[in-house]
Amino acid sequence: MSTAEDLEFFIESKDYTVSGEKFQLLYDDKLEMLITTPKPNIEDLEKYYQSEDYISHTDSKRSLFEKLYHIVKTYSLSKKVGLISKLNKGTGTLLDIGAGTGDFLAFAKQKGWDVKGVEPNDQAKKLAKKKGIDLEPETKSYTAQQFDVITMWHVLEHVPDLQFQIKELKRLLKAGGYLIIAVPNFKSYDAAYYKSFWAAYDVPRHLWHFSKKSIEKLFSEHGLMLEETLPMKFDSFYVSLLSEKYKNGKMNFFNAFWVGFKSNVKGRRSKEFSSHIYVIKKP
Repeated sequence: MSTAEDLEFFIESKDYTVSGEKFQLLYDDKLEMLITTPKPNIEDLEKYYQSEDYISHTDSKRSLFEKLYHIVKTYSLSKKVGLISKLNKGTGTLLDIGAGTGDFLAFAKQKGWDVKGVEPNDQAKKLAKKKGIDLEPETKSYTAQQFDVITMWHVLEHVPDLQFQIKELKRLLKAGGYLIIAVPNFKSYDAAYYKSFWAAYDVPRHLWHFSKKSIEKLFSEHGLMLEETLPMKFDSFYVSLLSEKYKNGKMNFFNAFWVGFKSNVKGRRSKEFSSHIYVIKKP
């Protein structure tokens, strides 16, 4: 990864969820990725997650937005489990890192998967436990076990030490096993449209902002090979709704839907969607 001197200013964004602080996103030309600057200390990161509006750590359905989120989430769970079952040619051992409130693991368990999970947030772990899912705080809890499939659904962008995390993924994955990595794509149309208000920048919780090239290069350096890139078409609508709120003070559903729709149409040509799922294999 490039040194700070090699990075160029790309855009400035704001923490709209918790602190209101501003952060710069610097461009790493070698990897085609953005890096949040300044990067908070590890001991300070937790305070940026302390909000009822941080939806992945809550099962709340207070607003129309939250209700819509959970409707789409339920549909997505079926698609996600279908994907890993297709890749693995059936069920097997599954590790979900950044498991949140445990819905994905609970659904996979119902479908016959042997599931384990990692989640550092105490509130989310308590909600997962009520669903019969016990989560570990760190991957180092798994000292000997390896898994057929490891998933990180919108989690890799949060990890403080990117190189260490990739090494851990390689350690925990069986030979011939699959990593499923889902992350936002700053090269999408909705990112270009909303600029600094683009909700998927989500600074400083998102420390890294990936492109297709950056994912392929980062993992290939560790002998993990990118096999397939898939679009996450619902993300353009979800992100656009939040971006409307940040930009205009309210969720303009019509405009958000239109921007999300345009992003998917343009993504079909450019292959640059709001978020991507990367299917990565350990030879």
